Parts: sequence; C-alpha cells; structure tokens
Amino acid sequence: MNQSAAIISAFLTDYRDSSPEICWRAFIELHRQQSFEVEQCRKVWRQVFAQWNGDQGPPPCWIPGEKRVARSNVANWMEQLNLQDVHQFHQWTAHHRNSFWAMVLDELNIAFRREPDSIMAPRSSAEKPEWLPGARFNIVESCFQASGDQLALISGDSSGAMTYRSYRELQERANQVGNLLLSEGFQQGDCFGVIMPVSFESIAIYLGIIQAGMVTVSIADSFAGQEIDSRLQIANAKAVFSYEFLERSGKRIPLGDRVRDATALPVYTVATDAGESGVVSSAAAAESWQERLEGQPTEFEAVVGNPSDPINVLFSSGTTGDPKAIPWNHTTPIKCAMDGMLHLDLVPGDVVAWPTNLGWMMGPWLIFATLINRGTIAVYDDAPMGSGFGAFVESAKVNVLGVIPSLVRVWRQSGCNEPYDWSSIKTYSSTGEASNADDMFYLSWLAGFKPIIEYCGGTEIGGGYISSTVVQNNAPASFSTPAFGLDVEILSDSIDASAGEEDRYRAVENGELFISPPSIGLSIDLLNRDHSDTYFKSCPKKNGIRLRRHGDFFQKLGGGYYAAGGRTDDTMNLGGIKVSSVEIECILNQLPGLSESAAVAIPLEESGPDCLVVFYVVEPDVGDGDLSSEPSDWLHAMNQAIRSQLNPLFKIRKIIPRDSLPRTASNKIMRRKLRSELC
Repeated sequence: MNQSAAIISAFLTDYRDSSPEICWRAFIELHRQQSFEVEQCRKVWRQVFAQWNGDQGPPPCWIPGEKRVARSNVANWMEQLNLQDVHQFHQWTAHHRNSFWAMVLDELNIAFRREPDSIMAPRSSAEKPEWLPGARFNIVESCFQASGDQLALISGDSSGAMTYRSYRELQERANQVGNLLLSEGFQQGDCFGVIMPVSFESIAIYLGIIQAGMVTVSIADSFAGQEIDSRLQIANAKAVFSYEFLERSGKRIPLGDRVRDATALPVYTVATDAGESGVVSSAAAAESWQERLEGQPTEFEAVVGNPSDPINVLFSSGTTGDPKAIPWNHTTPIKCAMDGMLHLDLVPGDVVAWPTNLGWMMGPWLIFATLINRGTIAVYDDAPMGSGFGAFVESAKVNVLGVIPSLVRVWRQSGCNEPYDWSSIKTYSSTGEASNADDMFYLSWLAGFKPIIEYCGGTEIGGGYISSTVVQNNAPASFSTPAFGLDVEILSDSIDASAGEEDRYRAVENGELFISPPSIGLSIDLLNRDHSDTYFKSCPKKNGIRLRRHGDFFQKLGGGYYAAGGRTDDTMNLGGIKVSSVEIECILNQLPGLSESAAVAIPLEESGPDCLVVFYVVEPDVGDGDLSSEPSDWLHAMNQAIRSQLNPLFKIRKIIPRDSLPRTASNKIMRRKLRSELC
C-alpha cells in the first residue's frame, strides 16, 4: 500500500461513523493538504456516498461550509426576507416579482436618469411585458460605478505576458468610440456588426456603441462568410468592427480578409500588431482606427433612452434555416447581473474568466454581469485548450471560471491544467451543453473541489432559467433551483385533444421544460420571426398565464434537483454552439448527387455533449460530376461543406446511408424517430 492509500485508509477508518456530509467535507480538507489523484478522490467519494438517499438529491461533491454560506449574496437576501431555504427564496422571487426586481435594481445600483414609475406596467401582459415604465437610462452607465483605479480587465496570451487595464482606461476608450461614431455621422439606432473575441478593444467598442444610443450586432468570429453576411443583412448593419488577425494555437487567422470578403459594408479593423489596422471599404480608406480613435475626447455623455430600446442583436438557431435575430434591450443586462450576483455569487473585485466570444450570449453576459457587479474580466487571447490557459488562470488569480463541458473533456483527456495552482477559484460555472458528471467531478477536483454552478438558459432568456447556488450541496452535472425571478414547469408532450386548453398537458418527472413568465431578461421581440408564434403558440396555461416554450428536456431528481436531457426540438449544441438541423441540411443538400439529408444529435456518452450524425439519401443515378457512393467520400465532402459554409468548428462524427427518410403525413422529416434509432 502506497503512502496516499494508507492515509486514505486511515481517514476512512477515523470517519466510519460520521455522516456522509461530514466525512466528505473532512476529506476535501485532507485532499487540499495531500493532493490526492483524481481517481483516488473519486473512489473515496463513491464509498462515502454509497448509501446516500437519492430523495435528498444526487450525491454532492461539494458541500458549503458555514462561512461560505454566511458571506454569500443569497444568504444575505434570505436573511433580510426571513426565509429559511433556497426553495422558499426562489418561490418568493417568482411570486413577488415586483418586489424582487426592485431589490435587484437597488442592490446593483442601476443608474437611472429618471427613475421608473413601477417595475412592470400594470396593464402589460406576461407575454409582452413593459418593464420599468417611465424610466430613462443607458445601461452602460451602470457598468462604470467601480473606482476608476480598480482593475476592469486582465488579459494574457500563450507567451505568459499579462496586461492590466483599469475601469478608467476602459471607460475612456469607450468614450472615444462613442465620440468617433458621432463624428462619423452615424445616428442613434444605427447597427454595427462586431466580429471579435472578448478583449479590451472589443469591450470598449461594444460599450461605446451602446452608450452612443446605437446597437451592436454580435457575430461569432468562427462563422463562414455567407453566415456573417446574412446576419449583417438581417440586422441592417451600417458598418462592421473586426480584428485584422487572430492568433490561435500558433496559427494566424486573417479574420479581416474573411469579413471583407463577406460584406460590402465598411469594415473597421482593429490592430493586433502595430500597423495592422485600418478602415477598409468598397471606397477604400486611409487612417488607422487607433489613430483616429486617439484623437477623440475621453469624455462622453451617454445617450439615454427607454428601457425597451435595443442595445444588442444576437443570433440563436431555431428550427428554420435562418437564425433567430434576438434584440437585447437596456433591461436585459440587469438579468445578466442578477444571475451573476445571486447564482454565481459575484462580489466586487472578483476576477471572472469565461472563454467565449461576443457572437455568443456569454460574451455580452460576461461584460454586463462582471462590470455591473464591479468585478474584473479576465481574458486569455488564444485557444483555451492547452496549458497556456491553465497558467493564465493561475497568474490572473481567477475567482470565477466559466466553461463549456466539451472544453473540460479536453482538459481531462490531456491533463494539461493539472500542474497549475487554481486555488484562487471559488466558483465554476458550466453552460452551453449538457454536462457529464465524471468531467464535472474532474473540474471540481482541479481547484481542490469547488462548486460548479450549472447554468442553462439562452440568448432569448438573457441568462439562465435553471441553475444552482453556493448555499446548496453541489452535485456534478445537476441543477438545484430554477433561476430566481421566474419559474418552470416540466410537462408531458402528449396531448389529449379532448381536454381543455389548461389541461392538455400534465406535470411529469421527465419531460419538456416550460418557463412561467414574465421575467426581466426574457425576449419580447424578434427581428425576423413572430415572437408570439415562436415562444407561446400552442403552449399550455397555468393560473391563466400562458407558459413559454424553450425546447429543453429535463428530469426532476430528488431534493428539488434537476438533470438536463438535451433538446426536444431539432436544435442541437455542438461544442457549445447552438445550430438547427435545417441550417446543416440546407448546406449538405447542395452537394451534387445527394438527394436529401437529416442531421440529428446524440450525446457522445451519457450526459455528454452532442455528437452530430447525418442520415443521407443519394440520387438514384449518380453522374460524372457527383460523389461516389463510398461513405468515406460523403463524410469528407459533408464535413468540408459545413466547415466552409457554416462553421469550421463543426464536425460530423458519423453518416448513415438510407434508401429514404421517415416522414410525417405532412411530409416533415421525423428526426426524433431517427434520433431514437441511435440512442
């Protein structure tokens, strides 16, 4: 028996009569002193909770101590309200929405030029509420309430170099952006594409656009040209901001060229190296962006507007070919900041890292949740898959680290982050796709066992609708509460046609999750869809209020916990990127010789990320210009097509030839039937 095994054996003997919670908390303290291997810890964990009663919820890998609970934001609120547990608190937030959101506004110190007359207009509906009627403000002013000397941003790269920027520097740069946009003749309400990773310059551009009364159009920098162009056209953008180059895993990516090839709009490219920026358009241009920016004043008075004025157009895939264009308004960041404060327990001074992009909702979320809570954004300027990121997390002393599960899988397989000291992390969060319990246990272990706040929501939610807290036992890949300020219902999708409207669905333990509106953060408009049809059509009512569909499958566990089960519709998450089956099929069906296709997603393993599988039918007579019938040829061609035309990060794992695809009587492809054949 080696030394570690002997220490563990003695520990288990000493604690054999203790409760599982006491034993496991004591073992975590021992592990922080001895640094046991992850498999040793997992073995102890399974032994400690072997007789655990599932009615209490799934076995936890982190149990909050009294000190952590006492200093948490949630516990502070519960004490003020004289509420005893999180479930009571959640119900209060859901049923006393006006009081709850009034407390949120006060705690976050949202900066109003004119205070709202009420939280929600009395005569507005749950489907399309009017929030903060009478208020006049610009949400960017609430992002700069920390001391000017406080750190707003820490950035680093694979070389180990670190850059530190203060709130004063960030605000002055955002002010220069606002001044330059106005001097260029742009008008209030104009939209600008921003195709950039999160960085000092992109955050300043993002906030500068919004405080000038204009609108950011967020587009992921991984998208192919035609996807960039379609999004710019949907939003009627006037110009585009982008980096000239990106450095990723030792490769230089000419992002500026891709953007210019995609659109005829003016493209403002920002330098990553000296002399590599400019303003390039069909009419050509001269001065560098930085030179013109440096000449602008560093003072700017934000343009105030109504709460419902748009600030950001983001895109989310639905079940049709075009992405849904979802406007965020000045109230949406309040939802981001509330979730950060109460679910992730953000406090002033916290360093928050979340590898993401402005094209995905977590990019804007990171900006607003961190800055409104007076924290510091930590940005790693490279791909986060290798050891360079682990070193950055250690050097930046990150307190809150956000991940997508597939990223954790890469870390676990390579062990790249195990040499680094992540003890500064107090909380993780995981979003974007269903988590795997083994991967999440590993992630918690990397920082000496810290809680992982599972966080499920969407672009049209402005954050999460189901999550966790730091005052409850934290179980791998499990949620412990609906998000504060709203409620959820899990219902069967079988409909009794003879029943009344409110009785057509029944509550179940496993089924489709519906959101009970209203809540600040929930979208109220779409640019290119009928919002009511998209989210409310044919949904059941509860207590006279129509529920809102989101499209996720959930399972109720014991103790008020939940587990995610993927999508109930034809939308999938590929590495944290949401895409619809139709978007993929539209591209594949253009391949010569291909008759039709059906794209479905299944987990790589139980509770894992989505794996893309394509069923396909070839034309009966393959001509000279068509592909052969060899599956390997089709797989290569399909992957090449979706990578070049949709997203280079996507990968088809498996293709299955069929003589025909199953269809409904109305000729719709039965993807659910195909999916069931694989599971």
